[in-house]
Parts: sequence; structure tokens; C-alpha cells
Amino acid sequence: MQILLTNDDGIYSQGICSLFDALEGLGEIHPVAPLTVQSATSHGITFGEPLMTEDVIVNDRMKGVAVDGRPADCVKLALRSIWPERFGAGKMPDLTISGMNVGANVGINILYSGTVGAAMESAFLGVPAIAVSLHIGDRSKTHFKRAAEIARQVIDRVLEHELEPHGVININIPYTYSADAPMPPIRVVEMNSAPGTEKYERRLSPAGQEYYWVTTDGMAFTHTAPDTDVEALLERCVTVTPLSYVLTDHARLQTWTERLGGD
Repeated sequence: MQILLTNDDGIYSQGICSLFDALEGLGEIHPVAPLTVQSATSHGITFGEPLMTEDVIVNDRMKGVAVDGRPADCVKLALRSIWPERFGAGKMPDLTISGMNVGANVGINILYSGTVGAAMESAFLGVPAIAVSLHIGDRSKTHFKRAAEIARQVIDRVLEHELEPHGVININIPYTYSADAPMPPIRVVEMNSAPGTEKYERRLSPAGQEYYWVTTDGMAFTHTAPDTDVEALLERCVTVTPLSYVLTDHARLQTWTERLGGD
């Protein structure tokens, strides 16, 4: 199996490096990831500017292609150009894995996430995708290697079943602080749909210009619902949520057809 590995924290991130190691034996892993941190860039892509690329050696185990662009750029470029150039016309990876993100992607944060955006781009182009994120509590205590090992076990479970070409599976790993952290329970849950409770602190620059700095950690929501990803992750479960890039609200199509006099 050939696997495209990407992320939104940048190709040198500890998260992608740990996941690369944990994926050993699953197939041929080919990293194509942003050169720099691109967190919260959602599904943004680049127009009007070149996408500079560079073959990089990240460490003694991992090398890949660094793209000076966003996560969705990396996937689009990989599938449309890099892959066929390196493996032959018409060739595509069997799977895209995006992550391991340094920070959870649950609830409304799924819409902002570059990690999920990259996975969505892959699925849109016909390659099934898995997004993997790690809930960060105390960063200094986080054991990335063990978290990636847990992620690999969940990925293996997911891959026991056939993935739809346009499907995305969003996985979140609870915070992991030790090399012997037990395997958490896995829960298949829906996305919590409440907005975040962002707060902004007003500040002044040395030149006297006003600016605002967000002061929340991204895991505060107006409310959470039972059996959703936020609740399950806070209960120290691995969350698995199938996602779709189709945003049409089919339940309201007929309502709006009637309102606007459509046929």
C-alpha cells in the first residue's frame, strides 16, 4: 500500500515524525507536508503565487517533500503532480493520512483544521483519508511516541474495513503522558456542533496601535452534547468520526424550493 502522509504543523513537526515511525510496516509512506506551521488554515489553497517545493531530510528515518503552502495545497499538488511524476501517469496513493496534529480537532474546530482540510482534499480527489490529532494537555509531558503507537492501533482497526474513495475518518487521541499509557477505549461519535467561547484580549503595540490576542485554548465550547467527539475525548476516549465534504443540507432543499418557487 502506498500512503501519502501530510499534516498542518509542518514537515518538521514532532507529531508527523512520530506518526511516520509508528506507521512502519503499513506500506510505503511518502511525506508531502507544509514547510512551515499552517494550523487553522482549514481548506484554504493557494492561487496567484507559486508553490515552492524542496526534497528534505527530516531525520535519519524520514525524508519527504516540503511545500511552501497550505495543507490542502500539499495534497492537491501531491495527487495532481508529484505522484504521477514520480510513480507514473494516472498513479495515486491508496490512502492519505493527515497528522498527527499537535492539538485536538473535535467539535467546530474540525471546520478550522488544516489537518482535516488536507484529508478532505484527498477524499474530494478520490483517495480515502484518515485525519489524526492528539489532545494536548501539558505539552512538556506529552509522550508523542506512545500517542502515535495508539494512533497506529486505531488506524489498523479502521483499515480492517474498506474505506470509501471519498470518505474521511477523523481520529482524536486523548492526551498521553507516558510510554506505558494504556490503550484507551474507542468511541464512534458525531461532531459536537456548539460554537467556541473565544475571548480576545485588547492590547496596544509599542507604536500605540490596537491589536487583539485570542486567550482561549480552542477546547472551550458554549456547550457539549453527550455522545459527541468533545465529550468522548474529555472522557479520555479515542474518538472516531466519519466526515463528508458535501455541505448541502438535503433536509432543507425542498423547503427552499417551495419558498422560492422552483420546479
